[in-house]
Amino acid sequence: MFHIYEGFHLVETYHKMRHQRKYNPDTKRAVKIALVALVTLLLWNMPTEWYGIQNLTVIQQRIIAIFAFATLMWILEIVSSWATSVAIIVLMLLFCSDSGILPMVNEEEVGKLLSYKGVMATFADPVIMLFIGGFVLAIAATKTGLDAQLAKVLLKPFGTRSEMVLLGFLLITGLFSMFVSNTATAAMMLTFLTPVFRQLPPEGKGRIALAMSIPVAANLGGMGTPIGTPPNTIALKYLNDPEGLNLGLGFGQWMMFMFPLVIVLLFISWRILLSTFPFTQKSIELKIEGGMQKGFHANVVIVTFFITVALWLLDSVTGINSYTVAMIPFAVFALTGVITKRDLEQINWSVIWMVAGGFALGYGLNSSGLAHNAVESIPFGEFSPLLILLMGGAICYLLSNFISNSATAALLMPILAIVCGAMGDKLDPIGGTPTVLIGVAIAASSAMILPISTPPNALAFATGYVKQNEMAKMGIIMGVISMVLGFGLVYLMGTLHLI
Repeated sequence: MFHIYEGFHLVETYHKMRHQRKYNPDTKRAVKIALVALVTLLLWNMPTEWYGIQNLTVIQQRIIAIFAFATLMWILEIVSSWATSVAIIVLMLLFCSDSGILPMVNEEEVGKLLSYKGVMATFADPVIMLFIGGFVLAIAATKTGLDAQLAKVLLKPFGTRSEMVLLGFLLITGLFSMFVSNTATAAMMLTFLTPVFRQLPPEGKGRIALAMSIPVAANLGGMGTPIGTPPNTIALKYLNDPEGLNLGLGFGQWMMFMFPLVIVLLFISWRILLSTFPFTQKSIELKIEGGMQKGFHANVVIVTFFITVALWLLDSVTGINSYTVAMIPFAVFALTGVITKRDLEQINWSVIWMVAGGFALGYGLNSSGLAHNAVESIPFGEFSPLLILLMGGAICYLLSNFISNSATAALLMPILAIVCGAMGDKLDPIGGTPTVLIGVAIAASSAMILPISTPPNALAFATGYVKQNEMAKMGIIMGVISMVLGFGLVYLMGTLHLI
């Protein structure tokens, strides 16, 4: 997606290397496959009483096995994350639904079956529509040059002083990442930096500061809106689920507390980058090529873009929720010819399938009755609220540094939603369920230690200006600060009953 950027071939190279590493037939991969198969079959076939969950049915046991299969497949990265999600949906359809293999889905013997329509509907969840709307908006902005024009206009006020140019790239990258894929944002902004790198002396550290500013801002900026990064959208689904927490948290409400947090974190990262990688050259001349196209399509994109953002921010006033708003630009661009069928191929379908698989797990846990049985059998009410928050955040942070943050969120959110629901009022001292779920989303965005942690990190590392130990140092510092401030903010908002 967004192949017009000169630096985007680095993203494709990065993904190709990861794909070859996953699918390369070797002994190590064979051992991983054998381990997953062994654990899945063991959990699938062992006596139900061994689980210690009251009234556990065969279907519920199979869902536990499928959940374990998903966990191991995502953590060990035997195949791509989206491929695991597709496998989850297929396994549930064949062995747990009312459209499964007949001898294995006799409801009298195996317990309540899942609805095959319900499993398949996870791919058409309103949250998925929010993703698609966001992707279409970003594709249209890129296609007409709106993003490049905005970058030129927004960077101009920061002048030519090196420190201010760095701040400009941090703030603009963070802002773009709230509405556009952080990978595409990083590719675009690094393209703009290419001529800047040539101006700076090789003996200075200014190149490192500028190169590092892009992944830091892209990762942190995604926290600002529900569509900024998949973990946010996944958290929003469980917070707003009518059959679950049903909090009605809107797009504007999310931005009300997360946008200021992102701005504060970007300014903090600016000061840390300046002190860690100081500039020796005091001024930089910015020359950004490209810009907005002229004509009917460009005008349609400009008007639609700003109307969509306004409707997202004013959802509590208009009554139109963010999911419905996301479909407006899709319809407008399709009817006016801004988006063609070839443009639809650029939608990041792998992320959508990845998220749908996580939703299928959540659907299976709830619709099979497994969540209810677990709540009845496991004394969640005795758990420490602070321990739940810290453990959820720590596990998400650690996993997200090594595997997809979407996979991590898809794995943890349904479990934490069940745990939080069972704990009820016991979570009030830490701000309630939103503190935990939004905290996990913040932890996912804070994970940026390694080049493999996120595509923006890989892009910055590929420039050759950033060493792995420098990335790890900055990633750890900003990750800790981000989680401390982020968790503190959602705790405060929760205790004040603002979310």
